[in-house]
Amino acid sequence: MKVETFEDYEAMSQKAKEIIVAELSARKDTLICAATGKSPTRMYELVADEFNRQPALFSKMRILKLDEWGNIPMEHPKTCETYLQTHVIQPLRIDTDRYVSFLSNPGDPHEECIRIQKEIDRMGGIDLCILGLGMNGHIGLNEPADFLQPDCHVADLSEMTLQHPMATAMEEKPGYGFTLGMADILQSRKILLLVHGSNKNRISRELFSGRISTKIPASFLWLHPDTMCLTDNEIY
Repeated sequence: MKVETFEDYEAMSQKAKEIIVAELSARKDTLICAATGKSPTRMYELVADEFNRQPALFSKMRILKLDEWGNIPMEHPKTCETYLQTHVIQPLRIDTDRYVSFLSNPGDPHEECIRIQKEIDRMGGIDLCILGLGMNGHIGLNEPADFLQPDCHVADLSEMTLQHPMATAMEEKPGYGFTLGMADILQSRKILLLVHGSNKNRISRELFSGRISTKIPASFLWLHPDTMCLTDNEIY
């Protein structure tokens, strides 16, 4: 994993946008796995600005949702679906045939995971996986544990994860989560990890130590041959 530090969130987001544009310039049908949350928001805004300048560049771009809160209506304002529709799918005019998304409240959660896994295989794997760093070191909803799941799975949510602003804004808390597994993430051709916010001082120090542990799932990114971590000087 390569770590690049920036003077502020804006500069970090600008660099992240440039990485996405470079990927699309090299391959228009790039499959991007998209995370939600505070860290990537400004990057998505800058990508939308780029779309307005050169929409043809995004005409074949494909999007895969990284994770989702479980047992919550899809239209809830704090689902990952609503976030991606607002910041990515609608601004970039991504057609439904170029977007693969976990349902938040399917009839059979385990079958939903099988469906998404088959979609990943059908699309030939992830080209660029965008990730944020959870307060407990999770990526996606791969939570700290004695062992980690390789494939798409239903995730038990930790108490710390349930303190995420998206979850705390829900009247009824999600009972579980959906997420890509560690193998899905680590088999991505390129990974972009965005770490922003002084509240992540402690966990970022643990991550940047280079020690690999299932207690910090993000630490497995050190094993990937092409991971770029962008952060700002608040935390590194």
